[in-house]
Amino acid sequence: MREVFDRAGGRGFVHAREVDGPGEVCLDADDPVVLASVFKIPIVLEYARQAAAGELDRTERITVTAADRDGGIGVDGCSDDVSLTLRDLAHLMMTLSDNACTDVLLRRVGLERVHATLAGLGLRRTRLIGGCKELFQQVRDEVGDIAEEDLTEAMARPLAVRDPGRTTSSTPREITSLLSRIWRDEAGPAEACAEVRRIMGNQVWPHRMSSGFPDGVKVSGKTGTLWGVRNEAGVVEFPDGGRYAVAVFVRTSSLGMRHPAADAAIGRAARIAVDRLRA
Repeated sequence: MREVFDRAGGRGFVHAREVDGPGEVCLDADDPVVLASVFKIPIVLEYARQAAAGELDRTERITVTAADRDGGIGVDGCSDDVSLTLRDLAHLMMTLSDNACTDVLLRRVGLERVHATLAGLGLRRTRLIGGCKELFQQVRDEVGDIAEEDLTEAMARPLAVRDPGRTTSSTPREITSLLSRIWRDEAGPAEACAEVRRIMGNQVWPHRMSSGFPDGVKVSGKTGTLWGVRNEAGVVEFPDGGRYAVAVFVRTSSLGMRHPAADAAIGRAARIAVDRLRA
């Protein structure tokens, strides 16, 4: 796996484990890593737990306004206000990685509740500083309003958004622990865990972890991308019933938002780890 990441121009951090057994594969799996949008997994879990407990109604509608949007994809890139149910907010947050939907849903379920659930699961090294706006505000606070052509040079600074000690972060081992518990119905009510699995199974991005596996192997995942950060965490399920939770985090020397070599490295590293477990 180190060779895979070296060829891609980055450093990788990997943890893979059998969902239903003791096997694991590690590469610096206890080092702190920047989560980027992988932090949306705890949020969707908290939403599903509250829905299963009857604390919120999945069909409750919330309007996403201009104040919630930051020009991303999905609703985040819309020109007009959009009214969505909570379950559709969760769907777009996970499948498209919609940042506006993330922040609106996080406000509804509560950051303190997300942290309480993580603590209850023993995931004490996983912390969120807030939602997507808080992440991007870290950049604005340090870089300011800067022209697009000067952004790459500015991002080369040691910014908080790329420092696990100062931003939303976890470890690869804690993320696979969270995923394994969701897939075993141990992260909350079985109804909640099933809803999270269903949503994660609809992710639309095939270019990272999924690229390492053929048709017939199901990959349910969540990507994460920031300048110099490319991640994916998910569960790989084989037709024979084998289930493997995998978390791959890559720090790249390139700060561009497109990095095909690093994307492919995530799939290759995940395949190497899963093949080792299956062997």
